[in-house]
Amino acid sequence: MICDYEGSDYRTRFWENADRAYEDAVERIAIAHMLPPRGARMAEFGAGFGRLADLYAGYDEVILLDYSRSLLAEARQRWGRDPRFKFVAANIYHLPFAPGVLSAATMIRVIHHIADVPAALMQIRRAIAPGGTFVLEFANKRNLKAMMRYLVRRQRWNPYAPEPIEFATLNFDFHPRWMLQALRAAGFDIRAKRAASYLRAGFLKRVLPLQMMVRIDAALQRTAALALLSPSVFVQSVAVGQGHEAKGEGAALVGEGIFRSPRSGQPLRREGDTLVCDADGTRWRAEDNFYDFKAPL
Repeated sequence: MICDYEGSDYRTRFWENADRAYEDAVERIAIAHMLPPRGARMAEFGAGFGRLADLYAGYDEVILLDYSRSLLAEARQRWGRDPRFKFVAANIYHLPFAPGVLSAATMIRVIHHIADVPAALMQIRRAIAPGGTFVLEFANKRNLKAMMRYLVRRQRWNPYAPEPIEFATLNFDFHPRWMLQALRAAGFDIRAKRAASYLRAGFLKRVLPLQMMVRIDAALQRTAALALLSPSVFVQSVAVGQGHEAKGEGAALVGEGIFRSPRSGQPLRREGDTLVCDADGTRWRAEDNFYDFKAPL
């Protein structure tokens, strides 16, 4: 099962018409500290409507990937005139990339919707070249609020238990130890952690100025070296060499040569407004800078 935001009003309902300027600001601080400011080709997995795309200004090529075509259309409306951008609709469990084509990647506010985290991380690892940076944000199961609720018996699930908790359909919180182990198992070396959104509470937003909250959170993010007790955790990791991508061949691929069929992993060729895989017979929509690998034609 995949969480699909197709046709949703996520941009307006969750961001523009909601009081989430604090969350947006502190997430940008964490990413700015972890993602190299410049690079060759990077991808944001679960980019949605492109909220964070301005943070990737130092990259030669930027791929915004999401399962929702409608959210990608919103992202394309904003960023589509920039020739550095490609917009890719795809399934995180079947990514349409040749091995090692990315020098960096991010996944923000997405993995809490993913049921099979190890499978998704393996797909991402395969797409990143050895030495490439991966910045992951995940919802922390062992946060202060959950710990207090469990202490006073207002919450049944145990925030200290290592396994993920699905508190609603396709909505997961993760124990930091479990997520770090999953990253290592997928082929990532952990380099840094930041604890974000400590002040994510409606009553604090009503009484504290936004900039004060942001400054406090920026300072608290560095406490991740001591403990991860925030509702949101950012992890900076580096891909370590393994498999075909360890050869570094992906970095030499350019243009549409970076794509592979999600079905067979074989190369594609352009034919009009489609990319065709001769190996498995699939055809995929490819119009200008938009590529639809969600389902074949």
